[in-house]
Amino acid sequence: MRRFLLAAACLLTFSTATQAQTLRIALREDPDILDPTLARSYVGRIVFAGLCDKLFDLNEKLEIVPQLATAYEWADAKTLILHLRQGVVFHNGEKFDAAAVKFSLERHLTMPASFRRSEIGTIDQVEIVDSATVRIVLKAATSPLLAQLTDRAGMMYPPKATEAAGKDFGQRPICSGPFQFVERVAQDRIVLERFPGYWDAKAVHFDKVVYRPMPDSTVLTANLRAGSIDLAERVLPTDVATIEADAKLRIVSSPALGYEGITFNLANGDRSKAPIDQSALLRQAFEAALDRKALVDVVFAGKYQPNAQAISPASPYYIPDIPTGPRDLARAKALVRQSGIPTPIAVSMNVPNTPDRAQLAEVIQAMVREAGFELKINLIEFASSLQAAAQGNFETYLIGWSGRADPDGNLYSFMHTGGGQNDAHYSNPVVDDMLDRARQISDVADRRAAYAKMWQAQRADMPLIYLFSPVNIVGHTAKLTGFRAVPDGMIRLQGLALGK
Repeated sequence: MRRFLLAAACLLTFSTATQAQTLRIALREDPDILDPTLARSYVGRIVFAGLCDKLFDLNEKLEIVPQLATAYEWADAKTLILHLRQGVVFHNGEKFDAAAVKFSLERHLTMPASFRRSEIGTIDQVEIVDSATVRIVLKAATSPLLAQLTDRAGMMYPPKATEAAGKDFGQRPICSGPFQFVERVAQDRIVLERFPGYWDAKAVHFDKVVYRPMPDSTVLTANLRAGSIDLAERVLPTDVATIEADAKLRIVSSPALGYEGITFNLANGDRSKAPIDQSALLRQAFEAALDRKALVDVVFAGKYQPNAQAISPASPYYIPDIPTGPRDLARAKALVRQSGIPTPIAVSMNVPNTPDRAQLAEVIQAMVREAGFELKINLIEFASSLQAAAQGNFETYLIGWSGRADPDGNLYSFMHTGGGQNDAHYSNPVVDDMLDRARQISDVADRRAAYAKMWQAQRADMPLIYLFSPVNIVGHTAKLTGFRAVPDGMIRLQGLALGK
């Protein structure tokens, strides 16, 4: 009953707030901080897609295309020249130019607690050639750099306004995207309005965009069917048939770049002292007790793909030799005995409080119990779960990653020593060496070989268990035109329009 009351409340809220030329988008979680340097949530990236342009973007084929930078060339293996779009201004009227690029990249590199530092940390210097040209000098050749600049590391700031805002920038962010920030009410809405000075104004067809967090898929589907939202950025596979049966709605599916996994706290504070965090044998046993196919079948209607690595099977960097199953309960029990830890072995797992992840955790709980693990599920609000992970306030953490076009974006920050999102505080010199080496290689086969050696070491340590690769499933009103399904899952507002 409570779920349906909540759905009715959401419907009422929308019906009284709907305005002409407003696009209403449902998000599966409430984003974390709206500062591209400090942010790490997937749904935050969706809001940034309307708020903050990047140096480069991706198209439907994952090709790198111009945005704030119109062209580039490599002067040599360690020197990248960027040619910038002219006539662009930030939301506060400051001019976008080479000085803004230098300021923005240096902020990403030097700001305390930056999650971008490990993504573009091979940048040594950012030099202004002239107002429309930037020279980026690297410490070493770095093949993923351009791909990193298609995401938050490529988002630019107005220097004066950003310095004036200081640590409070994320409260009222200022960028150069098609929409500018109006307000944010935590757990309720983020409102953007059309920026009249946008450089590509002809591609913008709404006066306002409202993002609403809707963790409950039943509530989300009800609002989509009632016309109270126009687009849902993630529809669960179990809701697809209901939406497809409604002639007023459309489903668009596309390959995804990310994964769902379980992160173990190996050395991040006192919570890392749990037996499973201190024993690779127990982590291997935990994995052996899992049936990935059953997880996908039970929770996601079989539409996701079981996977034991961070790279999608659709990627040329996928390593087919890494096994995804079947479940081996006998091996799991043998590894538990070998560890010498008496059963039942208590394990605490932080889980973002969406119904699908709660169900996923419950199925995992039942599976690992048979191997001797007593899993306690700690449901926690999504943004709070990210903060807890960064602070080391977890033993294990069930969390996904939306993925990047270049595999480095799924690997380096999470497993390299000192990586910006290495919540486990995992450190292995072989893994570090292979990740560093892969960054310096452009040949696909050679990079894949480096990753294969990395995976061999990683799977012996098991700091992170990968479960499956998802699919991007977007639901929207049939009146919406211009939607582009890009595998990174971002909702690009340019070109979207609502018919009658």
